[in-house]
Amino acid sequence: QVQLVESGGGLVQPGGSLRLSCSASGISLYTNTMVWYRQTSGARELLAGIVPDGNTIYADSAKGRFTISSDKTNDMVYLDINTLKSEDTGVYYCNTLDRARLGVWGQGTQVTVSS
Repeated sequence: QVQLVESGGGLVQPGGSLRLSCSASGISLYTNTMVWYRQTSGARELLAGIVPDGNTIYADSAKGRFTISSDKTNDMVYLDINTLKSEDTGVYYCNTLDRARLGVWGQGTQVTVSS
């Protein structure tokens, strides 16, 4: 059974940094493309992805402040966010690309950027 558990969210001041973590079980990061999405008041948007060979992709909105990485040995995926802005507020989801395409989502982790 696939389980992806996000953590690391919380209340952060504008300009701060945050590391979101995703613990993966039931899948292999050696064979799955992993992605981070964010849901705000609107739709869920793709922020970043990392393929098994380590190559990364970013949405234009995430370039420069977001960094996706993974630790295949420990089945962890990370999203580092710098210079947080109020518009970064939302629920952040880690997923496999396949599950995201199927519309299967976990709980996510809430990030609130506010002074």
